[in-house]
Amino acid sequence: MFFTGDPSTRKRVDLGGRSSKERDRQKLLEQTRLERNRRLWMRQQNSAAIKIQKCFRGRRVVEAERCKVRDKFFLTYGQYCQDVNRQCFGPDSDFLYQLLFFFKPRYVADFSALVETCRLLLEFVQDSEGNVVSLFAGADYLSKRGLVEYKIKSLTYACICAVYENRDQLKDQLFWAAEKSNQSANVLLETIILLIDPRLPWACNTRCYLSERNMYSMFREVILLEKKNIQGSSGIISSLERLLALIISHVDQATCTCSSNDPRKSVSSQILVIPFLWRLFPNLKEMFAAPRLSQHYVHQMALCAKDHSNVLPADISIDFPSYACLLGNLLEAAGVSVAQPSSLTWAIDFATVSTCLLEALPPPKTPNQEEEDEMLINDEPPRTVLNKDLEQQIFNALDPRFLLQLTNVLLGGTSLTSGSQKGRPGAKEVVAVGAACSFLHVTFNILPLERIMTVLAYRTELVPILWNFMKRCHENEMWSSLSEQSAYLPPSTPGWLLPLAVFCPVYKHMLMIVDNEEFYEQEKPLSLMDIRLLIVILRQALWHILWLNPVATPNFSKSGNGHSAMKRHPVDFLQHRVCVVASELMSQLQDWNNRREFTSPSDFNADGAGDLFMSQALTENTRANDILKQAPFLVPFTSRAKLFHSQLATMRERNSGHAIFTRNRFKIRRDHILEDAFSQLNALTEEDLRGVIRITFVNEFGVEEAGIDGGGIFKDFMENITRAVFDIQYGLFKETSDHLLYPNPGSGLIHEQHLQFFHFLGTILAKAMFEGILVDIPFATFFLSKLKQKYNYLNDLPSLDPELYRHLIFLKRYGGNISELELYFVIDNNEYGEQTEEELLPGGKSIRVTNDNVITFIHLVANHRLNFQIRQQSSHFLRGFQQLIQKDWIDIFNEHELQLLISGSVDGFNMDDLQAHTNYTGGYHEDHYIIKMFWEVVQNFSLENRRNFLKFATGCSRGPLLGFKYLEPTFCIQRTAGNASDEAVDRLPTSATCMNLLKLPPYRSKEQMEQKLLYAINSSAGFDLS
Repeated sequence: MFFTGDPSTRKRVDLGGRSSKERDRQKLLEQTRLERNRRLWMRQQNSAAIKIQKCFRGRRVVEAERCKVRDKFFLTYGQYCQDVNRQCFGPDSDFLYQLLFFFKPRYVADFSALVETCRLLLEFVQDSEGNVVSLFAGADYLSKRGLVEYKIKSLTYACICAVYENRDQLKDQLFWAAEKSNQSANVLLETIILLIDPRLPWACNTRCYLSERNMYSMFREVILLEKKNIQGSSGIISSLERLLALIISHVDQATCTCSSNDPRKSVSSQILVIPFLWRLFPNLKEMFAAPRLSQHYVHQMALCAKDHSNVLPADISIDFPSYACLLGNLLEAAGVSVAQPSSLTWAIDFATVSTCLLEALPPPKTPNQEEEDEMLINDEPPRTVLNKDLEQQIFNALDPRFLLQLTNVLLGGTSLTSGSQKGRPGAKEVVAVGAACSFLHVTFNILPLERIMTVLAYRTELVPILWNFMKRCHENEMWSSLSEQSAYLPPSTPGWLLPLAVFCPVYKHMLMIVDNEEFYEQEKPLSLMDIRLLIVILRQALWHILWLNPVATPNFSKSGNGHSAMKRHPVDFLQHRVCVVASELMSQLQDWNNRREFTSPSDFNADGAGDLFMSQALTENTRANDILKQAPFLVPFTSRAKLFHSQLATMRERNSGHAIFTRNRFKIRRDHILEDAFSQLNALTEEDLRGVIRITFVNEFGVEEAGIDGGGIFKDFMENITRAVFDIQYGLFKETSDHLLYPNPGSGLIHEQHLQFFHFLGTILAKAMFEGILVDIPFATFFLSKLKQKYNYLNDLPSLDPELYRHLIFLKRYGGNISELELYFVIDNNEYGEQTEEELLPGGKSIRVTNDNVITFIHLVANHRLNFQIRQQSSHFLRGFQQLIQKDWIDIFNEHELQLLISGSVDGFNMDDLQAHTNYTGGYHEDHYIIKMFWEVVQNFSLENRRNFLKFATGCSRGPLLGFKYLEPTFCIQRTAGNASDEAVDRLPTSATCMNLLKLPPYRSKEQMEQKLLYAINSSAGFDLS
C-alpha cells in the first residue's frame, strides 16, 4: 500500500520507556486518591453542618427559655423591680438566678433591671449596717457557701460586663464623684466595691474568678475610652478610682489567699499599661508606691520581665507602646517608693524590670530622623517614635535624685563600703551589684551623661563600693558568678563587663574634678595601691576584648545611635562600650602617672604585643591595628614610635619619588628668618610641603653662606626657625611658671595676622616631625592635648595658673555657705591692661554660685582658661599641623609621649650609644688612638656642649628618639689632613651635616683636640666653617 498521509495508524512510543498499561495504572491510582479525599471532605462538611445546626438549635432553645424567664421575672418583680424585697437576695430566692440567667448587658431592659437591683442591694446593706453576708446567706453561711459564692461571682461579673459593654453611654459618669450614687455607672461600680470587700469571706475567690474572666482588661478598655478627655482629678475621688484602689490593695490584706494568676491577666500587665495612669488617678500612685504593695507587683513583673512582649496587651498606637506606658507609670511610682524606706529585694526587682523596659525603648528622635526615615528600604519597618509627652514622662522620672536614691538602696543595701568587707562576695551582693550595673549601663545609653554623672560621682558611694566588689571578685577569681546570677547577661559572658561599664565612666568623671592633693596625698577616692590593681584589671580586660575575643559585629563606633545598637546586639555592644570607657579611663590614669609617677609606665603595656602583633599593626582591620587605635597604651612607646617613624619614612619616599629635581629652594636671611620663612614657605601647597625643601642661608652681611644643603642646612634652619617663632618675646606664645609654652590668648592685640602665624607655626612643627627633626620646644600639656583635639580639665590648671587653681580648690572644699561669697558665673580677663568680663553661662551675671552648682562653676572656669581662651589659636595651629601629620598618626600617643616625639628626652642623649653606633673612615678605626682620645674629650663635655657638638655634626642638637641606631645616615668620623703636620693639626674640625659626618684632624694632644672642638661647636659661624 501507498502512504496515505494519515498519522493515526502510527504506533505511539513513550520516550520515558513506560508501557500504556503502566500509564493507565498511575492514572487510576491518582483518580482513586482524589475520590477518597473528596469523600473525606464531604464527611467533614456534613459533620461541621451537624455541629452548627446542633449549636444553633441549642442556642435557640436557650434564647427562648431566657425570654420565658425574662417575662416571668418582670411579671413577678415588676418592670423596675418595684416588688423586690430583702428576702429576694436570700439563699432560698430565685430572684438573682433568674436575673443572671437572662441578663444581657446591651439589652436596655436587662441593664435597667440590673441597675435597680444594685441600687436596692446598696439600700438593704445600708439598712442592715453593712451585714452583706446575712443578706445573701441568712444565718448559716457555711452550709450554703457554694450557692452564695456563685451568686456573688455572677452578680459581680454581670456588673462589670454592664459597665464594659455600655462604656460609650456611661463614659460621662465614670469619673464622677462617688457621692453621685444615683447615676447608673456609680451604682454598678459601688456594687462591685461592696461585693469584693476584702473583709468578706468570698473576697479572694471572687477576685480570682473575675481575674480569670479578664476583669482588668475590661477596666483598661473602659479607662482608655475616656483617657483623652480627663486631665486628672482635682481632689475628687470617683467610684472607679475607689474600685481600682480596692483591687490593687487586695494583695496587701492579711486574709488574702489569692494564688498567682496568669501574668497576662494581672493588674501590672493590664492596668499599669494605661498611659499617664497616675494623672487620671493621683491617689492610686501613693497607694501603689507603698512598700508591701510595690514589692508584690514589681516582683510579679520581674518574673516575666524578659518575656514582656508576650505578656503585655497590644499597643494602643505606634507612639504609645504598652511597655513604654508601663515604664512611665512604674518610674513615677518608684520615685515615691524609693524615697521611703525601701527593701533591697524591691530595688533588685525594680532594676531588673526597668532595665528590660528601658532597653526596649526606641531611640529618642533626632533632628535628622525624618530624613533618615525617608532613606529606609521599603522592606524595613518604620522606626517607632514615642509620643512626646510619654517620652518626657520617662525622662523626667529618671532624674538625678531618683538615680541617687536607687543607687544608694541597691549598693548600700548590701552594707558595702570601701574596705568594710573582705573575702568572697555573697549571693545577695552579687545579684544587687548586677542589677545596679545593668540598670545604670542601659541608663547611660539613654540619658545625657552630663546630667547624671556628677550626682553618681560625688553624691553616692558608687566608686568605692563598686571597686571593693570588683577587687574581691578579682582576688577570689569569681567573676563568673556575676554573669551566672545576672538577669541581663547570658551565663557565658565575662562577669567583669557590667561592673566595668559602670565603674569606668563614673570614676573617669570623678577624676576630672579630683585635685592633686586628693589623688596623690589623701589617696581619694582610691588608694594608689588600688589604682595599680585597677590598671592590671583594665589592661587584662582590654587585651581580652581586643586581642583574645574581638567583637565581630558591625562597627558600633560608626553607628548612628548607641541605643539602637544596644537593642540589636546587647552583649557585643556592652563589650564595645567597656572597651571605650576602659580605654578612656586608662588614658586618664596614664596622664596622672605622667604628672607624678606612682607606678611603672610599663604597667600600662600588655605582655602579648610581640613580633606577631607588630607585623599586623599597620594593616587595616586587623586586631593589632584595632588595639593601636583604641588602646595604644597597651603597646610600648618605643614600638609605637617605630611604627610612627616607619609611616613617615614611607610617606617621604612616596613624595620624593615624584620629583627628580628639587623645586623648592629658598634663600633665608639669618637675621630675618621668621619674615623670610613666613613669606616663602607659607605659600607652599600641601604636596610641596611633603617634598624636599632646600635652604641657602644669607648672613648679616648679605653674603650667601658656604655649604650645599643636602639636608643638614635644612635641619639647622628648622632649629633656628622654631627657636625664633616660639620665643615668648615675639608675642605668639606665653610660658607657664614651669617655662612651658602655650598660645598667647592676647596674640591678636600684638599681631594683626596672628591666626595666619599660628597656622604657619603648626605647619613648621609638622614639617619638623615629618622629617624626623627634633626641636627643643617644651609645650604645655594642655596645649599638646589640642593637637589630639581633646578637652582639658581642672587637673591641667596648676600648670597655667596656680593661683586660680588654689582658689578653685578652696571653693571646692569650702564648708560654709558659698552663696555668701557673692560669686557669679562670670570671669574677668586681663590681657595687656585690657580688662573684660565674660559670662560662663548665658545670663551668668545673675546666676549666683551656690553649694549645689559650685562643681559646675569650677568646671566652667577651668574650661574657660584651658580651652575657650586659646580656641582660635589652637584651631589654626592644628589646621597647619594636620597638613602633614594625620590625626590618626598621633592619636596613638599621649601628650607626654607627643612631647618626646617633638623634642626627644629632656635628659639629653647617651654618649655611649653614639659611640656604639659610629662608623670610621679615612684611616680611623675604633681602636685608633685619636678616636680613643676623641671619645674621652667628648665624654667630659657639659650637657650644653654635648648638644652643641651634636648640632655641629648632625645639624640637630637632639639625638634620635629611639637612639643613634636609627640615625640616618649613621654618624661617621672621617680623618682629614693626611699627615700630622703643624698646618694640618692647626685646622678646625668641620662637618657635613647632611651626611652626619665629622671631619676630624689628627690632633696631637687631648688639650688641643678639646680646644679646637669647643671653638668650632660654639663659634655660631653658620656654615662658613665648611
